[in-house]
Amino acid sequence: MTHRDTAAAVLDQHGTTYATEAGIRVADTPAPLWQLLVLAELLSARIDAGIAVAATTELLDAGLTTPDHMLEASWQDRVDALGRGHYRRYDERTSRQLGDLATQVRDRWHGDLRRLADEADGDAGRAAALMQEFPGFGPTGAHVFLREAQAVWPWLRPHLDDRALRGAERVGLPADPAALADLVDGDDLARLAAGLVRISLLPAAEDPLPA
Repeated sequence: MTHRDTAAAVLDQHGTTYATEAGIRVADTPAPLWQLLVLAELLSARIDAGIAVAATTELLDAGLTTPDHMLEASWQDRVDALGRGHYRRYDERTSRQLGDLATQVRDRWHGDLRRLADEADGDAGRAAALMQEFPGFGPTGAHVFLREAQAVWPWLRPHLDDRALRGAERVGLPADPAALADLVDGDDLARLAAGLVRISLLPAAEDPLPA
């Protein structure tokens, strides 16, 4: 199997982005970028990715799809939505952080993360640094957001962080972002990144690409 064949198998078997799984249609518009930011915050905690995705879906189903809607909800409303997604270990702290996150996005970026992209001016490192100014965000949360945002922000490509590169090594692909980017169409890079991350999280005994 060639590297290109392996990359195609990763896309086929594991290439669902976390945003898609959460019901977010990522686009270069304010609401879906905000929703992706919420997902990135939840995924950055030490909690099962499936729980983080389920909790994000509950928040969106509760109508908290924009910073203003998040701030209109009470702290308890947010806790309840997180609880329905079984995001219980960090629910109270995360509820506060989501309120703080919405406030910062509204006040600094006028509710539109495209302004953050403009300030980054094509520099992915600068974008990651700006994202780490958000409440509850460190490098992990920034990488989650940027991995998935490259679907609609081509200037981020290729964004494949250490976790994605570990997945690449596991299936015999080169642990180099540029080399991996050559294996798929640019519009599929977010899916490839997500697939490689999913592979990196599989149990050691599990075959990541069964025939």
